Amino acid sequence: MHVTIPDEEIELRAIRAQGAGGQNVNKVSSAIHLRFDIRASSALNDEHKERLLSLSDRRISADGVLVIKAQEYRSQEQNRTEALRRLAELVDSTARPPRFRKATKPTYGAKQRRLEGKSQRSQIKSSRGRVSD
Repeated sequence: MHVTIPDEEIELRAIRAQGAGGQNVNKVSSAIHLRFDIRASSALNDEHKERLLSLSDRRISADGVLVIKAQEYRSQEQNRTEALRRLAELVDSTARPPRFRKATKPTYGAKQRRLEGKSQRSQIKSSRGRVSD
């Protein structure tokens, strides 16, 4: 399931990138700071918002704002594309509710193999004791 987020809900801002890069990094704002308010989004339904907010992702603030910083490329346009790709990837990852695991019981054979392994281990350990005449 693919969700389309309107451009009005995404705030993009160009900032200076960190790290090495010589003089160019000091004068050009090539990094992109993307902000997306999950709670205020009209493109997502309530269940999808809850799944996004429940993620243990450090990029999501306590206010429900997702912040993505893209500074991998030297070009502002490439960083913008990368930030939007990361946003789409995160939103699409929570588009479907997770499948719940059905609890199952171990088979009879699995129980027997487990118990046999335990008794073999018990025999090995009991034979390690002091030898009496």
